[in-house]
Amino acid sequence: MRSEPPGLRRSLGVVDGVAIAASSTAATTSIGIGMGSLAATVGLQAPAVLLVAFLPILGIATAYARLNRDEPNMGSGYVWVAQSLGPWLGYLTGWVTLVGTVIFMAYTSAVTGSVFLQFANKAHLHTLLGLDLDPNSTALSTVVGLLVLAVVTVTAVTGVRKATRLQAWLLVFEYAVLLGFCGWALVTGSHGFAWSWLNPFAIHNGTAFAQGLVLAVFFFWGWDAAFSVTEETKDVRDVGRGGFIALFTMLALFLYGSVAFQREMSLPELIEQGPQALTYLGAKLADEPLASLPLLALLFSAVASLQSSVIPTARGLYAMGRDRTMGRVWTRISPRYGSPAIGTVLVMAVAAVVALLALAIPKLNEMILAAVNSIGLTVALYYGLTALACAVRFRSALRTSPAQALRSVVAPAVSAVALLGVGVYLGKDYATMSDHFELGPDNGWFMLSIPVLTVVSGLVMAAVAKYRRRSPYFTTRRGTDADAAPPAAVQVP
Repeated sequence: MRSEPPGLRRSLGVVDGVAIAASSTAATTSIGIGMGSLAATVGLQAPAVLLVAFLPILGIATAYARLNRDEPNMGSGYVWVAQSLGPWLGYLTGWVTLVGTVIFMAYTSAVTGSVFLQFANKAHLHTLLGLDLDPNSTALSTVVGLLVLAVVTVTAVTGVRKATRLQAWLLVFEYAVLLGFCGWALVTGSHGFAWSWLNPFAIHNGTAFAQGLVLAVFFFWGWDAAFSVTEETKDVRDVGRGGFIALFTMLALFLYGSVAFQREMSLPELIEQGPQALTYLGAKLADEPLASLPLLALLFSAVASLQSSVIPTARGLYAMGRDRTMGRVWTRISPRYGSPAIGTVLVMAVAAVVALLALAIPKLNEMILAAVNSIGLTVALYYGLTALACAVRFRSALRTSPAQALRSVVAPAVSAVALLGVGVYLGKDYATMSDHFELGPDNGWFMLSIPVLTVVSGLVMAAVAKYRRRSPYFTTRRGTDADAAPPAAVQVP
């Protein structure tokens, strides 16, 4: 029998995996604040782009499930890529995953703060102590969001099971509101449905199509969070089940929401509303207090995604810490809560610092768009590397059954090439679209700088781990076994 990892409690099931994956994907947040950005990029072909993006994501999910069955480890891609493609790319996969999630938490905290300010405005509170309570202000939204971040940190520290149970209840409310209002819009919307909405070839601009795919990949991003708690799950197969259930649920919700928004709002209307599109939909369809329900659902979604994002991040750092590719502090487990408490607090602190740095972009919608584009490129990179690792590891399946070859090699390889190809295409476009550097989502050099800095910093940290910490990860090409006692792990008194 498998022994329980030191300090980590193996108590989660498939429902917990679904809750973590669905909360990390944050369908309500993606629909509520992302549909405007997607419409601005691909017009009315948002449903088509979401469908096209789902195909490589499904191949990536197949790769994750196959690799997890072969080698369950909370480090996921960081461990799997190292064995198949080499420790440098493995470390880079883990690092890119961590940086992307921290950026996500930073901007989501600002989104959460903005939602609180919108509630204040609805209560006719527009100024406080001489401050204009503007939901579009990056500075004020960030300050309020950091307070929420502190509360989320406490709930994440006290244990993953409590966190997933809270997220499950939040998801029930979110989806009920989302389904209700989008269904309302589908029935009463004045803009007729057009089959061209599902035609990706109607997007004649290659750059817009690539940009739309990256945004759509960001929409789906988060389902893989379920694999970060594989060592805390009673049956490792539950992780894959939870990820797939969440992924197909997200596809249905995204298509449902995108069509509903376009039935109710014209393209200029949708673009103009931007990150307030869901709130605008509620106000357009209903009077108060019902009109505030979508805003409340958006708030719950943002809070749940913040909480669920720190769970895989702290556990990814735990996996890297026990391999000595990161510091010992990340391996400290609280004996009371059975969770990496100090690592969780540190992750939230880093996200808070990044959120403060983002104040350089004064308009909230521009900050969100910049963050989403950057995260989309980094996600495409680590998803692609992980899928490629699956194809390499199980390439012998090509000589066995066609079904095994399709699931373990062909689908992951094609998905990897698709995502990495889109990332390279978009990166080249960013490099040539501007002739100077400027903070903003319309500046190609700025948009390219964040993924480039992420990769460069990852290679620097890998060099530190190899030559200074002398981590065995770089010679064995393996992460610490999930069943073995990590030599660096200590208990927090």
